[in-house]
Amino acid sequence: MIQILFALVVAQMALILSLLFRTPLRTLVIAVLDQSKQGRGPLVAKSVGGTVLVFFSSTLYGVFSVQKRLTEAGFVNPTDEVLMAHRLLEASLVGFSLFLVLIIDRLHYYIKELNRLRKFNEEVKNLKNDYEQRKNADAEMKKTEIKQPKLQS
Repeated sequence: MIQILFALVVAQMALILSLLFRTPLRTLVIAVLDQSKQGRGPLVAKSVGGTVLVFFSSTLYGVFSVQKRLTEAGFVNPTDEVLMAHRLLEASLVGFSLFLVLIIDRLHYYIKELNRLRKFNEEVKNLKNDYEQRKNADAEMKKTEIKQPKLQS
């Protein structure tokens, strides 16, 4: 189980690194995350997250029960010490994995928001440039009208 959790944490770290740097892989990851947040994706994510959270709480309960046994016995049993280390490693890996999932979700949200704001900023700049060009063109038209005398018939 610990090998699976280590692989999960390493994969999540790689995903975070791919989101942090602007590469072609980043656009692919963002597209996959967008697809996973549509349809039944959120329901599946909440179900898996809930299951992992229950597993995390179960592991923490196991850690506390072994610790309680150690304090009641008064001496350190080697088997209990190994169980405690194993459960503690499991709990810390699962907790870190849950934390990394939250980081990935927030990074995805902020990247999408940043892209939306950049597009909006470009549209505002384009509208401002169009307004300035029309204003200059109108001023030029008025200047040419003033310079040319009107012909009276």
